[in-house]
Amino acid sequence: MRKALFLATVVIGGLLIAASARAQQAPPPRDVQISTADGTVLRATYFAAAAPGPGVILLHQCNRQRRVWDPLAASLAASGIHVLTLDFRGFGESGGTPLDKLTPQQAADTQDKIWPGDVDAAFEHLVSTKGVDRNFIGAGGASCGVNQAVQLARRHPEVKSLALLSEGANIDGRKFLRKSPNLPLFGAAAEDDPDLGVVEIMQWLSDLSPDVSNKFVHYTSGGHGVEMFEAHKDLPGMIVEWFQETLKEPPSAPVTRASGWSMSAESRLLELLDQDESDKVAAMYEEQHKRDPNAKFFSEVVINRMGYEHLVAEDFQGALAYFKLNVLAYPNSPNAYDSLGDGYEVLGQKDLARQNAKKAIDLLASDTVDSQQRRDAIKASAEQKLK
Repeated sequence: MRKALFLATVVIGGLLIAASARAQQAPPPRDVQISTADGTVLRATYFAAAAPGPGVILLHQCNRQRRVWDPLAASLAASGIHVLTLDFRGFGESGGTPLDKLTPQQAADTQDKIWPGDVDAAFEHLVSTKGVDRNFIGAGGASCGVNQAVQLARRHPEVKSLALLSEGANIDGRKFLRKSPNLPLFGAAAEDDPDLGVVEIMQWLSDLSPDVSNKFVHYTSGGHGVEMFEAHKDLPGMIVEWFQETLKEPPSAPVTRASGWSMSAESRLLELLDQDESDKVAAMYEEQHKRDPNAKFFSEVVINRMGYEHLVAEDFQGALAYFKLNVLAYPNSPNAYDSLGDGYEVLGQKDLARQNAKKAIDLLASDTVDSQQRRDAIKASAEQKLK
C-alpha cells in the first residue's frame, strides 16, 4: 500500500508540475498599433512573458523590418522578458514614406528628428503594458537601429542595458555612453560586413563606455546585423543571457573599469579625434611613420566615416580635419582625395575641390585596393565635382 501511495503521489505531482508549466508558458505574440504625435500609425508586435518582469524593445536595421526579430523575441519572452518589436516609420507595415523614396536630406531628417518621437511612443506602449516592470527596460538595435537604441537610453533612464549589432552611435550618443557607468553594452560585428569599419567602430563603443561588464563579440564572418544570427547560432542565446543578467537590480554605486585598464590602440586614437585632437593624432602619425613607413596607424574607412559624420552635422572644419588626416596617412587612396574634395566643396573652396577630385581620378588608374564597383563610385563622385 505504501508503494502504491508513493507511485500515486509521484504521478499526481508530475501532473501538477506539467499543469503549472503549461500555465507559465508565454502567450502567443500579438500585433499592435501605435499612434504617433502626427497621426502616423506604426505597427509593432508584443511578445508577452508568462509572468511580470522586465521588458526589451528591439529596433531593426534599415534593410529589414521588425519580423527579423521574431525568433529572438520569442526566446526572450520564454525566458521571462516582455518584448516589443517595432516597424520604423516607412518600413514593414508602418505608415509613412519609405526612406528610399525621400531625398538624402529628408531621409536623414526623418531618422534624426522624427524617429526618436516614434521610438518614444513605442517605448511608452511597452512600459505601460500590464506585467512590464518599467524600471528595468533593455533596448536592442541593428545597424540604423543602434543609434536609435542609444538615444532612447539617453532620453529614458529606465533603459538599463543595450544590445547592439553592426553600427555605432552619433557624436551625442558617444558623449552619453562615456558618462554612463551603469549602462552595460553588448556588441557584435563581423569583419565581412559590407558596411566597412563597423568592427572598429563597435570595439570603440565598447571601449569608451566605462561600464565594467561591457561585452564585444568579434566575428570573422557573418554579415550585417541580424544576418549574423544565421551564421552564428549561439548569438541569439548570448543576447538572451545578456538581458537576463543585466535587467535586474543594478549596483548601488557605479562600478567602472579598473584604473589599470587600457582600451585598444585604435580606440585611443578615435577618442583623441572625438575630442578634437586631430592635430595631435597627425603629429603622432608622422612620428610613427618615421619609425615604420608601412605601419597602419588607423583605419582609412573609420576616419572617412567620422569625417562625413561631421559633414552631416555641419561641422565643416571638423570634417576637413578628418579628410586631411586620411590623405596624410593614405596618399595613394583615390577615395581619401575624393572625400577631401567634398570637404572643400561644402566650404565653397571650388579650386581645391576640383584639385582633389582630379587627384582622385588620377589615382584610380593605378588603384588595386578598391573593388571595381567602389572605383566606379569614386570616379562618379569626383566627376560630379568637376562638373
